[in-house]
Amino acid sequence: MMAGKSNEEHSDEDLMLSYQQGDAAAFEVLYERHKGGVFRYLLAKCYQQAIAEELFQDVWMKLIVARDRYEVRAKFTTYLYQLAHNHFVDYYRKTRTDVFQQKDCDEDVEQITAEAQKQADEQLDIQRQTETLAELIDNLPDEQREAFMLREEAGLTVAEIAEVTGVNAETAKSRLRYAVKKLRAGLKENG
Repeated sequence: MMAGKSNEEHSDEDLMLSYQQGDAAAFEVLYERHKGGVFRYLLAKCYQQAIAEELFQDVWMKLIVARDRYEVRAKFTTYLYQLAHNHFVDYYRKTRTDVFQQKDCDEDVEQITAEAQKQADEQLDIQRQTETLAELIDNLPDEQREAFMLREEAGLTVAEIAEVTGVNAETAKSRLRYAVKKLRAGLKENG
């Protein structure tokens, strides 16, 4: 454990460097901080819980294997979500399956709603709005959905989204802007 502070008080980058030096507790904190966002990001990309779970486990294993090579060059979240993005792309190329089209929207909406609402006694109106938003996100073009999820789930900047997805910053900004515009219009229409 790093001296002076508990692991929960350290930055992700410091925790990863500490894990690199053998501090397993630092890894546990990173995992707890980012497991939900990484899983939701992968689920939003592939729409299949079983595949998302497999990819999720693989991403964390890749992080474990890569710990000796880790260097702080950007935010840890950029590094982590780039691992997730690249692994998804590799998986997609290997399987040659059009996972984008294999949706079970009802199941996805229920899961996203359940995760977004941590209390069972949420009001029906909030649940309806959440379901509507999840459907709207699901219906975004793939590139726009990915940019939106990286911004909302990982808190990445436009430059970091561009880095993770391998496009220039202007393209990432446009994708994010169009996604937000479509979501706002959809919420207004359904509100």
